[in-house]
Amino acid sequence: MNKILRSLLLIATTLSIIESGTALAADKLETAATKFVESNGIKFSYRILGPQSGTPLVLLQHFTGNMDAWDPAVVNALAKNRPVVVFNNRGVGATNGVVADNIAQMTTDAYAFIQALGYKQVDVLGFSMGGFVAQELAAQHPELVRKVILAGTTHQGGGNHLMKVLGEAFSRANAPDPRDYLFFSQSEAGKQAAAAFLSRVYARKEGRDPESGKEIADAHGKALIVWTSTPDPEFKTLKAIQQPVLVVTGSNDTMLPTEGSITLYKQLKNAQLLLYPDSNHGSIFQYHDSFVNTAEFFLSH
Repeated sequence: MNKILRSLLLIATTLSIIESGTALAADKLETAATKFVESNGIKFSYRILGPQSGTPLVLLQHFTGNMDAWDPAVVNALAKNRPVVVFNNRGVGATNGVVADNIAQMTTDAYAFIQALGYKQVDVLGFSMGGFVAQELAAQHPELVRKVILAGTTHQGGGNHLMKVLGEAFSRANAPDPRDYLFFSQSEAGKQAAAAFLSRVYARKEGRDPESGKEIADAHGKALIVWTSTPDPEFKTLKAIQQPVLVVTGSNDTMLPTEGSITLYKQLKNAQLLLYPDSNHGSIFQYHDSFVNTAEFFLSH
C-alpha cells in the first residue's frame, strides 16, 4: 500500500510540475528527439529543449551548419531556464525544399518556422550567417523579436574572408574537421578548446542530421558573400533594430572580421559588446561557460 501511495504522490507531483510549466524535464541536445512542423510548403526539422515557461530562444545557424553543429555545452546550458529551439532552415539537414541562396529567403523561412510553432514573442541567437538572419528578423518583426544575440557575425556590407579562410582550412594536411581552424585561435589554448568542442559536437550518435554537401555550400556561400558585399552605408537595417542586442566576437575573427562586430555595437541603438581574447570565429564555443553566463544575464534582465 505504501508503494502505491508513493507512486500516486510521484505522479501527482509530476503532473503539477508539468501543468505549472516550470520544470519540465528536458533532453540534452545530444539526445533530444527531432520533430517536424510544416509551414509554407516546407517541413522544418527542429529540436526543443528546456522548460515550457519563459521566452523561447531560437538559434539561427552558420554557413552549411545543421542542428548537430551546435555546441551542446552552449545549448544545454542556455536551456536550463528557458525553452531553446534549434532548427534546420530550408533544404538543410532533414528539412525539405531547395536551399535558399539569399538572406531574404532565409529570413522569410525562419519567420514562417517560428510562426508555425505558435510563438508570439521570441529571443534569437544568430551565429555567423545566422546573425544576418537575426538582424533582418529583428528589423522586420519587432513585435516578434524581444532580444537579440549576435555572435561571430557582421553587418550588411561588412565584408568577409570566407573563400580565403576556407581554402586555408581545407589545405592543411591531416585536418579531420576544418572548424578547429575556422572557429578557434591557433594558440595552445585555442587548440585545446577546439579539440574539446569537436568532441562535444560529435557526441550525438543516433539520429544525427545528414552532413551538408556542395549544393548547400554553394547556396549558403552565395548568400553570405552577397549580403556582406552589398553596401548599406546608412545602416538602415541596424537603425531599424530597437531591441536590446548583445554582440559577441573573438579578438581575431578571420572569417567575418572583428571590426564588423564593433560596427554593430556602435550603430545599434541599444547594444552591448563582448570581446573575447585569443579567439577566432567561434569564441562562444571556446569560452562557452562565460558566454552562457553573460547571455543568461542579458536575456533575464
